[in-house]
Amino acid sequence: MSKDATSVAVDGPASPVSAAAVARAAGVSPAAVSYVLNGKGGVSPETHRHIIRVANELGFRPRKSSQSTDLQRTRVIGLILPNIINPMFPRWAQGIISAAAESGYEVFVATTQDDPEVLAQVTSTLANRNVDGIILAASLRDDATALRTLRAARIPYICLSRRADFLDSDFVGIDDDAAATTLMQHMLGHGFREIATVIGPRFSTASLTREQAFVRTAAAARVTISGARKISTRVNNEGGRLAAERLFSAGTPPRAVVCGSDELAIGVMEYALARGLRIPEDVAVAGCDGLPHSLSGLINLTSIVQPQQEMAEEAFTMLLNRIEAPSSTYSTKICRHRLHIGRTCGCTPTAR
Repeated sequence: MSKDATSVAVDGPASPVSAAAVARAAGVSPAAVSYVLNGKGGVSPETHRHIIRVANELGFRPRKSSQSTDLQRTRVIGLILPNIINPMFPRWAQGIISAAAESGYEVFVATTQDDPEVLAQVTSTLANRNVDGIILAASLRDDATALRTLRAARIPYICLSRRADFLDSDFVGIDDDAAATTLMQHMLGHGFREIATVIGPRFSTASLTREQAFVRTAAAARVTISGARKISTRVNNEGGRLAAERLFSAGTPPRAVVCGSDELAIGVMEYALARGLRIPEDVAVAGCDGLPHSLSGLINLTSIVQPQQEMAEEAFTMLLNRIEAPSSTYSTKICRHRLHIGRTCGCTPTAR
């Protein structure tokens, strides 16, 4: 695996590994391995984790048929994230891990750094580990390679937050277009006309949809957001700082910056403050995500709040349903967002 990938999965041999070999390597009885790999009780949680770990290290992969049954499950799912730097992603991970534990599942977490080659490698590795399913929050809208790998291996998957344009899949997220429209309308309500947008990578459907809605909503109010003021960057704090450096080094800096994530917004504000600019007096800033530290009294960022826990639980529930009842049809769950009015846009926030 690439050094840029973070995963608990480890490459194993290509040749088949038997349950008996797992028992020998784990130092347990074949019966204990059978109980664990067939999703039954009869062993302690410590032994269960030990057997699963050894099985995955050896590359054990039970045969799958077109019908998913409990006897063929490993009780392990994969979760693929862009990174674990942006606090949004660990919050999803914790919600999914908690929901999975309640149903007797363990979770392998991998990151891709938004590199398509790493995504393909991570997906292949998890498929070789025969996980029961995958929640994918790092899909690339114009690259269906990872999803085709999972489909060929008959491993169910759920797309979280990001969709894939060229291959149908189950999806859990928010209405990014409506959320971005609401956020931009609020900023326009302050009378700002020199506006910039900062989003994550455009190969993320969530980022691209938000940018398109930002620009379209501004245009409807006769505010043009030019190409130089539409920045796509890494969806983390550093990406926000780099975007702000470009914006505030220009001849005419923007009066407001509307961002596609909280971490991008905080990065923009950090850079602006370091240059002696006041927020919101000199530059107003807004974000999307609604992370707890962003909404705290210390920052009080105006932001679209995504129901992070609900999204995580819905993603796992949807995946579990697909594991237990395979189907040729796909479903979409849109979770409700809301606008948090903070102080960074120029409003006087209402006491909560």
